[in-house]
Amino acid sequence: MTDTPQQTPGTFCWVDLATTDLEAAKGFYAAVLGWTAEAVPAPGGQGPAYTLFSHDAQVVSGAYPLAPEQGDHPFWMSYVCVADLEATLALAQALGAQVPCPAMDIMDEGRLAVIQDPSGAYLGLWQPRQHQGFALSNAPGAPSWHEMQTHDLAAAAAFYQGLFGWTLKPFAGYLDGAYQILMLEGREVGGMVPIAADWGPAPPNWSVYFGVRDCDATVGKTEWLGGKVLCPAMEVDGVGRFAHLQDPQGAVFAVIAQAKP
Repeated sequence: MTDTPQQTPGTFCWVDLATTDLEAAKGFYAAVLGWTAEAVPAPGGQGPAYTLFSHDAQVVSGAYPLAPEQGDHPFWMSYVCVADLEATLALAQALGAQVPCPAMDIMDEGRLAVIQDPSGAYLGLWQPRQHQGFALSNAPGAPSWHEMQTHDLAAAAAFYQGLFGWTLKPFAGYLDGAYQILMLEGREVGGMVPIAADWGPAPPNWSVYFGVRDCDATVGKTEWLGGKVLCPAMEVDGVGRFAHLQDPQGAVFAVIAQAKP
């Protein structure tokens, strides 16, 4: 066991899916992203097993049955690595966040909490122990980008700068410069974009992008398997081709075929 994160605190380290039909989700993501699933029994057999998804024998994400207190809509959650969960939660609350899921131990794997930032978006926090997070990232079949969509970019940016030390770098190649890259000590950790009026009633959220080799083929397979296309495939020069999708149970995610692997 180690309490020293191997991931850099302030960077994304894990994603998981809360879903209404775990078996169906396993089949869908196996077909779309090439994942294999392994069940990790709950301690003492109390409660449902946690599913680990792997790609090329490397763990990339997790999944579990949606609990009644979590509502009735499946969702993907992104987690940021932290070195001291209690201190991070105290700072988040001081900056205006709510804590719908307080700190808890997940066996010897680590400590988990979920915050709701002042704009309303939910974000997971993970203090690693045995489980350090995804073993593969920024590659086909693995989490490759994390993006916040918000109604108040300035307020969201101020909150996350105070919490994690993230700063903004405008990206001129998309949305006429409205897109912002989140930076931590010179490293790109994610993106932030204002929600446009023509997007409809989109709530503030964190979205995860999974890498794929062929975006259009993945979009076609998603539709064939009963998923939906929320934002059709589009190209951004120097970045790649991406699309926003919804799995058959209703969880939203994105895929990207990167221009530069």
